[in-house]
Amino acid sequence: MSTLMTWTLVFHILGIVFWLGSLLVVTHVLASDAESESAEVHEVLSRLEAKLFNGIAHPGAIIAVISGAILISTNTNYYLHAAWLHVKLFLVVIIIVLDAVTYVRAKAFHAGRITLQRKECMMLHGGIALVFIGILIMVLIKPF
Repeated sequence: MSTLMTWTLVFHILGIVFWLGSLLVVTHVLASDAESESAEVHEVLSRLEAKLFNGIAHPGAIIAVISGAILISTNTNYYLHAAWLHVKLFLVVIIIVLDAVTYVRAKAFHAGRITLQRKECMMLHGGIALVFIGILIMVLIKPF
């Protein structure tokens, strides 16, 4: 593997760690925020959630998606015919949807338009974790 491709892979992995790590943390913070009765705690957690989304998760997502596209473009003949990659990309789309759902629900919660339940936040957390495990299986084991 060339040095450029190695660095692209490093950035891809870093992007994934930032993106999914932050999503997992933010769902836990949202769960605590949903249970909080204190306006002060709510304000502090709201700022933390915004920093996680805007400062780490979404930049990480951009880095992961761009570097992933670059990696695929290096050997399109192989990658575009690899069934495991098609499943992985489908799972990535699910992660993007879960990210969007979490972000939109958090914004609506902080605007006072909806209420959140801890259970809902933890279901998002579990869904993100399960899809990520599926992605890891596709990439590392390549079952198809």
